[in-house]
Amino acid sequence: MGKTIVITGAGAGLGKSLARRFAAEGETVVLLGRTLSKVQALADELGGDALAVECDVASADSVRAAFATIAEAHPRIDVLINNAAVYEPFTVAEATDGQIDGIIATNLNGPIYCCRAAIPMMERGGLIINVGSESIDLPFVMLSLYQCTKAGLEMFTAALERELDESGIRVTLLRAGSMFDESKELPNWDRDAAMRFHAGCAKNGLDLRARPVSHSNSVTDVFLAVVDLPADVHVPHLVIGGRRP
Repeated sequence: MGKTIVITGAGAGLGKSLARRFAAEGETVVLLGRTLSKVQALADELGGDALAVECDVASADSVRAAFATIAEAHPRIDVLINNAAVYEPFTVAEATDGQIDGIIATNLNGPIYCCRAAIPMMERGGLIINVGSESIDLPFVMLSLYQCTKAGLEMFTAALERELDESGIRVTLLRAGSMFDESKELPNWDRDAAMRFHAGCAKNGLDLRARPVSHSNSVTDVFLAVVDLPADVHVPHLVIGGRRP
């Protein structure tokens, strides 16, 4: 019998690639996204039992409503992939309230809200994958809020793994590198901030235009391998990155 896999941020990029891959493997995918039309279009494309649910993970009420909707169709969840995140360069001194609140609420509160909602719907053998970021170990500039939320997600994942150990629910942190997807819209960044971001990273030895970047389709193999691990095997922390083929 196939697994029921819930993916946040499924409307674009990695989330969309994961949805397509798992659906092709015969799994039932539940697609969560802030823009219902995007995830609904993907569900229509995938067909079968694919379910699109509107959900802003930054909102506790939205997450509660989304998982209540999921429960009506799928009382049991086998896998939760916390993929949704926002990424925008800015300095702390220049940050707006919306930028600060949005990044923390989406990147850290969001996975916590989703885990809280999903755990009662999971059984022994269930799996939670939290998608982290290589940025916490690299000298990026203007990403302090993004980096701290991803570092916090790693700490949360380790603590949740211990908390759920006796329940038999596994928790994995998958720290991902840079990816691209032709269908993903360009970020709506402030032009000046984007230029300073690229220049500052280059000054620190990170030439963002020269670094290897993987395609989001390529890394789905790693997620599939983690989901398909035998019950007596667990990978608590995994790092993947791009390379030149």
